[in-house]
Amino acid sequence: MLQTLHIENYALIRETDIRFGTGFTAITGETGAGKSILLGALGLLLGQRADTAVLADKGRKCIVEAQFDVAGLGLEGIFTEADVDYDDRLILRREILPSAKSRAFANDTPVQLAFLKTLGSRLVDIHSQHQTLTLADSHFRLSLLDTLGAQKASQAYGEAYGTYSTLKRQLEELTTTEAQNRKEQDYLQFQYDELAAAHLVADEQETLEQEQQLLAHAEAIREGLATASAALDDDSEGAVLPRLRQAKAALTHIAAYHPAAEELLSRLDTTLIELDDVNGELQHAATAISYSPERQQQVDDRLAMLYRLEKKHGVDTVEALITLRDSLDERLQGIASLDERIKEQMEAVDAAFAALQSAAAVLTKTRDKACKLLSKNILPILHELGMPEARFSVELTPTATYGATGHDAVRFLFDANRGGTLRDVADVASGGELSRLMLAIKSMLTSRTLLPTVIFDEIDSGVSGDISVAVGRIMSRMAETMQVVAITHLPQIAARAAQHVKVYKENDADRTVSRLRELDADSRVVEVATMLSSDPPTAAALQTAKELMSL
Repeated sequence: MLQTLHIENYALIRETDIRFGTGFTAITGETGAGKSILLGALGLLLGQRADTAVLADKGRKCIVEAQFDVAGLGLEGIFTEADVDYDDRLILRREILPSAKSRAFANDTPVQLAFLKTLGSRLVDIHSQHQTLTLADSHFRLSLLDTLGAQKASQAYGEAYGTYSTLKRQLEELTTTEAQNRKEQDYLQFQYDELAAAHLVADEQETLEQEQQLLAHAEAIREGLATASAALDDDSEGAVLPRLRQAKAALTHIAAYHPAAEELLSRLDTTLIELDDVNGELQHAATAISYSPERQQQVDDRLAMLYRLEKKHGVDTVEALITLRDSLDERLQGIASLDERIKEQMEAVDAAFAALQSAAAVLTKTRDKACKLLSKNILPILHELGMPEARFSVELTPTATYGATGHDAVRFLFDANRGGTLRDVADVASGGELSRLMLAIKSMLTSRTLLPTVIFDEIDSGVSGDISVAVGRIMSRMAETMQVVAITHLPQIAARAAQHVKVYKENDADRTVSRLRELDADSRVVEVATMLSSDPPTAAALQTAKELMSL
């Protein structure tokens, strides 16, 4: 419930505070006094966008702040999702800066406009005279029926529709992927076959490159090994090992007589053993070196193939080629299995569609009951509002497809006169009739919605006399279960309010401003009488005002 509203530097309002009661509040004033400015300011708190055009003083920021009692409205989840502390006492604040930047706060926590919009839709229903046009909107009509008795069925259908839509979209993505894969499959298969036929082995390239170097220099390697072996041990005078053996023999003869010779003999013997081993390996290596033109050609061809594959695929190792080959294999297996996945997805879509049809059937049945309820209960209200011959009927027909709101199309059929033909309300109802019809609908919804506050902005357009009294009576009745605020020009409606706020204009030193004043009992009589006659009101108008307020 809206408790207080504070406005600074907004349009004609310099600064004002309004306190709202729990029941029926009427807001009156001359045309242009600024009544609808209040709704514009309140709209800022409900998530509407604004610019610096609302700033009366371009050098100061605009501030709009309201306090709400939100206990029992089930809003905790909205606050949790937005990471905002919840309290039964909610304070919303909106600031429009001269720089055109906007800031919003909920309980002193900065919030986004989306949060205000979500929250606002659960706090206040603002109904203007132009909203009667929504009676022609199919979505509004369906949501009205759902509110009257099909909310659970509508929610169940919405969940079924969401599941079906998701699965159907996934199926479309799979079939699109399949079509793309089919175009690429031959090329992918060619690439895989080429790599698979290469029988790639990790580290193969390094091994082959070493062998290639060996084969290319086989003769020089063999000659070098032989020369080194000959330098160590052959029949020439310069060979190392024969000379070392001579030295060993000489030391052997004197080792028994000379201790130092024995140590040197030991060291020389170790050297001989090592050099004999080196010589043996040189001879073995020289013998192992063999040159084969055929093998060299094989190695060159194999390396050329590896280099070609690496260049073709933009990699520089055999390991990368192996990774690519395995990836291609996985993609090809995925393509092969896609048919089965599509088949399974189609089965899931069919099952979801069957569930959707079932949910739609339940929703249609429930809406049909709501149609009868609306048709039956709205007529007494229309009769009360001065249309005793009015007839109203709701027609539900199936649509060609299943949409987000169901499988139904709804028409509101109306005729205000005896003997006329029921036709779509948008085609036959006048502005005043539409206003009364919307008021009747709103009054029916009072007991079926959790919205704590409804604001009527000149919904009394096109009505007068006894009808005005009936409108006021209905608003007063609505206020028994919710907070009702009515911006009105009609004294018959203002007289029924429990609280009365007057909006008026005054000239300050520098500009014209709008001001608000809550009227006491005596002031209310004068204001209602003024609305009935003139300013100042006549004695007869004052008496009539008292009578209206006592009804």
